[in-house]
Amino acid sequence: MELNFEISKIVELVKSRNLKSILLQLPDGLKPKADSIIQDIKKECACNIYVWMDSCFGACDVPKVDVDEIIQIGHAQWK
Repeated sequence: MELNFEISKIVELVKSRNLKSILLQLPDGLKPKADSIIQDIKKECACNIYVWMDSCFGACDVPKVDVDEIIQIGHAQWK
């Protein structure tokens, strides 16, 4: 099964908002893919990328950190 992390959308967001730092928040099952995701983003963007390694209980579990944007991957869409 191939996963689509929508890297192009992340790159577009980072560039359009001129973001200097982002935090990736992934569910535990996707955390092993974090390095690959970071490398794909860094091919196109020069920003600092952090990964939230604490527990994550869904899209409503937003960490309080000092970054320009939090990008949640692998969560259900907010409606």
